[in-house]
Amino acid sequence: MANPDTLFDLSGKVACITGASSGLGRQAAMVLAEAGAKVVGVARRTSELDAMCEDIGEVAAGVTADITDRAALPSLLEAVSAPFGAPDILVHAAGVNTREAADDVTLDGWDMTLSLNLSAPFFLSQAMVPAMKEKGWGRIVNFASLQTTRAFPGGIAYGATKGGVAQLTRAMAEAWSPHGITANAIGPGFFPTELTAAVFEDEDRAARNAAQTCIGRNGMLSDMDGPILFLCSDASAYVTGQVLMVDGGFTAK
Repeated sequence: MANPDTLFDLSGKVACITGASSGLGRQAAMVLAEAGAKVVGVARRTSELDAMCEDIGEVAAGVTADITDRAALPSLLEAVSAPFGAPDILVHAAGVNTREAADDVTLDGWDMTLSLNLSAPFFLSQAMVPAMKEKGWGRIVNFASLQTTRAFPGGIAYGATKGGVAQLTRAMAEAWSPHGITANAIGPGFFPTELTAAVFEDEDRAARNAAQTCIGRNGMLSDMDGPILFLCSDASAYVTGQVLMVDGGFTAK
């Protein structure tokens, strides 16, 4: 029988979190460090990464980088591995939503959304998988969305990428789980982050979203702690290729 004290213990593991400078990415870094992992946050804003590292302490490091720059992937991998060794856990929390209506989608907006939300998670994972294969253990956590299965106004590019993330997750599992690497995705509901600032600034809209859930409220950052720890630990050893909706039952109604 598994020991509850060790099932979620990440001591000796190294976790890399993209989008770690704020929101759900920062929350993931905090909870994984609390569980014993050494964490490396990747984001474009150095000052916010420094603040994250200061809050977590000596088991955290930050790497300032643009993860959509595919030519820089080798140097990014080297930088991420330098503080504590090659990552065992990879959490793809970085993302963008341009909120362009279908008739107004621009080439730049479309390309940026696909590059950050869909291409970067694959190519960064591909770069880090060899080290996980050598250890026979790895965890990849992608970020899906309500728009993985629902169409929202102004979300055609974003929704296309998040639908793609679900299939990317299944394909990653098919390719890499025989080597001890699980790949799953979390689908957040409405959480107060920079990405959803426009939603929460509209009190009526935020209230409608809360009413759409089964629980009757929007998410709090702490609601993500259990799911992210579950998917990054031995507790989910036989779970792979899945999308776990953390949405208060929004998609159940």
